[in-house]
Parts: sequence; structure tokens; C-alpha cells
Amino acid sequence: MKWANFLHVYQPAEQQRDILEAIVTQCYRPIFTHIRDNKDLRLTININGALLELFARDGYTDLIDCLKEAGKDGRVEFTCSAKYHAFLPFLSKEEIIRQIQINNDTMKRYLGDSYKPRGFFPPEMGFKPELAPILNEMGFEWVILDEIALTGTPGAIDNSKQYKIKGTDMKVFFRDRRLSNLIMSAVVRSPETLKEAMKGEIQNDNYVITAMDGETFGHHRPGLEKMLFNVWSGKEYDLVNISDLSALGIETVEVQPVASTWASSKEDIDHNIQFLSWADPENKIHKWQNELLALTLKEVYAMDKTHPRYDQVRMKMDLGLASDHFWWASAKPWWSVEMIEDGAYRLLDTIHLVPDVSAETLSKASKLYENIISTAFNWQRTGRIREMMRSQNSILRIPFADRTVGKGGAEEGVFHAFIDMMTKLEKEAAARGEYEKAILWRDALYKLTNKLDIYDTVNAIDLLRIEVPHNEVEAVIEKYKEKYRAMRGGQPEQRGS
Repeated sequence: MKWANFLHVYQPAEQQRDILEAIVTQCYRPIFTHIRDNKDLRLTININGALLELFARDGYTDLIDCLKEAGKDGRVEFTCSAKYHAFLPFLSKEEIIRQIQINNDTMKRYLGDSYKPRGFFPPEMGFKPELAPILNEMGFEWVILDEIALTGTPGAIDNSKQYKIKGTDMKVFFRDRRLSNLIMSAVVRSPETLKEAMKGEIQNDNYVITAMDGETFGHHRPGLEKMLFNVWSGKEYDLVNISDLSALGIETVEVQPVASTWASSKEDIDHNIQFLSWADPENKIHKWQNELLALTLKEVYAMDKTHPRYDQVRMKMDLGLASDHFWWASAKPWWSVEMIEDGAYRLLDTIHLVPDVSAETLSKASKLYENIISTAFNWQRTGRIREMMRSQNSILRIPFADRTVGKGGAEEGVFHAFIDMMTKLEKEAAARGEYEKAILWRDALYKLTNKLDIYDTVNAIDLLRIEVPHNEVEAVIEKYKEKYRAMRGGQPEQRGS
């Protein structure tokens, strides 16, 4: 089986120095050094040009050197993206091209000939069908998306095939959501548990693609980088670049991926709210943010490009397109008043710098800025944010207990079978020192028994079926069903449905 690892490495432009220093120490330097020194490793990385500029700003040129060395002979390939992490589905064709071009220029400046991108990573794997022909025209050979983009339902990928986007010459490679999330959550944090999680992929002898944030390893999940290094240094997996997969010679199927991100759920797509974290129709702050962005873009586009201030204004506009402040305003569940204000101020500052802007436009921009900030503080002060987070955690979910015990009959045994198996796995994980996994089982047990199930509990049930062979799961379930049948009486009202 060929395994293509993909890491997305990103920090907001102008990230605070102390935060960047911590991430460099905990994550970037250990990982980049290992990548440089492991001559057998093949890997695909996206690192935005804005982050390379931060490395240069703060004196981390050794990290740039590591990347240049690793990419020199092609064992590590770099993708292209949007320099400041703009959310591309919301932008015009001309703006998308600009954000890609300025990223290319920056990457080439720092990485030189080591930067030869064949593939493209859209920030957040944010995709709309109109993006494909633009990328195709720009010469990209492939784009990476989440598996849900294939049909709008996860789990539809057939890894005995490859996929090409209709109407283009460009392939699309899909991220394995289940395996990527198991690694990112640190549920899988040892070579042994990774092997268990990958049993299905290993048996099919085709290929698999995992994709996740590079900061997961060492920064978000301290110690998880050791598992990554063990995998990279071992000989158990055939590690490849994503571009290597094009040479497999397997059947290629034409598809038209749907609008989505790597965070989209089937319900989001079905309800046409797959871009919820950046444009929630129920979020007034998102509405004003997007209005302020559109207003600022309009004024920048109307500016005379020969004006001596144009380059300065255009640079500020590029920074203002970063999608972070929309994401942090979603409150489902991400929230930061500081990031919301920072993004809104960048746009307001840009529009103030544009020459000859009308008083009416400046007044409108200022009012939008005030609406965004005052509403953000009001929501935080009044507890609205907590309520939005609770609401997000409860929508479209039926507690597992209601789907088993609530149905009555032998299905009650299914509930108790899962509780028994999770309890056993929690103890085993704790004994092995896999504390994140033990916590997952503990939390899942609490949520299942108290009808507080959320998506990570569903993932825990999926993981249980990975960790315990299917026949053993079914045997335990049958044992509990038999126990129920032996206990029940003969009255009709006690019979299972």
C-alpha cells in the first residue's frame, strides 16, 4: 500500500512573536529537521508564503534552509496555495489568481528551485466547482480535497481508482477523513495503534492519503511528533508524494466534486451551508464582515494602479483577505474577539488608505467596523457565545441511547455491549499510557450514558469497530442480546420491536 502524507503548515500573517517562537520550538524545528535528515522520506507539504516571511522576520532562517534541502531532490514536494490563507470560494477569478501568484512569488524567493509545485491546496480545502478551471488554466496537475467533496457524503472514495475533474486535465486526490482525524485527535499515537487503524487500507493494497495541520504534531498534541518520526523512519509503509500516485497506472474516473471544505458535514452540504464557518446565514457578524470585505475590495479595485500609494494599499488588501477573522467569528465553536477585531481593523485601515474615498464610504466602513466589534463584545458579555456553541453541539443528533435502549427489545443489549467494550478499552489504553485515547473512551462513555452524544462519540464507536475485530464486536453484541432475551417475560408489552 502506498501512503501519501500531506501536512499543511500555516500561521496568520503578522503572528505574535512569542506564539510563533513556541510553535517553532515545539513543532516546526523538530519536524523540519527530521524531514531534512531523513533521506528516505517522501512527503507533500503546503506552507504558505506568509509563514516563510515570518521565519525570515524572526530569524528562523534555519527552518527555510531545512525545507530547501528537503525539497532539493524532490523527496519532499511543495504545493501551492493562497499566500495569506484567503477563502477562495468567496473570491472572483481575478482575485484567486492574484492570491496564488503572490504566493508563488514568495515561495520561489525563499525556496528557489526546491519549489516546483505540481499540486494545489485550497485553504481549508475550500472548494467550489468554479475553482477547478482556474487551477487548470494556471497549470496545476492536481488539487487535494476532503473525501466528502466527491459526492457530499463521506466514505465514497474507491482507492482502487483515481479521479479527474470533468472538463479539465487536472486530477483530484481525496483525503481519507477517518484516518486523518484519528491521527489528528491523537487517538492513534503509536505505531501499533496506527497499524490497527490502517488494517483496511493495508489489506486493499492500493493507496491512501492523509492530510492534517502540521501543528498537530508537538504543538497541539505534545509528544505526537514521536509517532510521526517512528512512521517516517520505519520501513513498514511505502511512503510517497501525492504526485507519485499519478504514475500508479490504475483506472481514472471523471468526477465533479461538490462545494465543500475539509470540515463540512453531510448535513452542511445537504442544507447548502458547507461554508458555515465563514458565512453563517444566522450570524450577523459574518454578514457585516463580508460587507466590509466587499466594500474594501470595491474601493481597491477602483484605485488608479499608477498612484504612488497603490502597492501599499494592495498589500494591505492582501492581508485583509485572510480568512482567519471570519473563522474566529463563527462561534461554532471557534471564537476570538481579538482575531475578529484584528481582521476588521485591517479592512478599515485599508479603506482609509485609499485616496479620494468618499465621506459616505468611509462612514459606512466605520459603521460596519463598529457593528462587528460592539456585537462581538455584546455576544461575549451576555453569554450568547456559549449558547451558540451549545446549540451547535446539539443539532441533528439523536442520542445513541435513544437509538438502542429507546427502541426497546434486544436493541437494549446493543447499548450495553458498546458500554462494556468501551469500558474495557479505556482501561487498556490507560495501562499503555495512551491517555488521549483513554480520555476519548471516558468521555464517550459519559456522553452515551447521559445522552450527550456529539460527533466525537460517533467517532469513538467507529474507532471501536477498528480496534476490535468485527466478529468480536458482533459476538459481544449478541451475548448482550441473549442476556436480554433470557431475562424478558412473555407479555406482549415486553417484546422487542
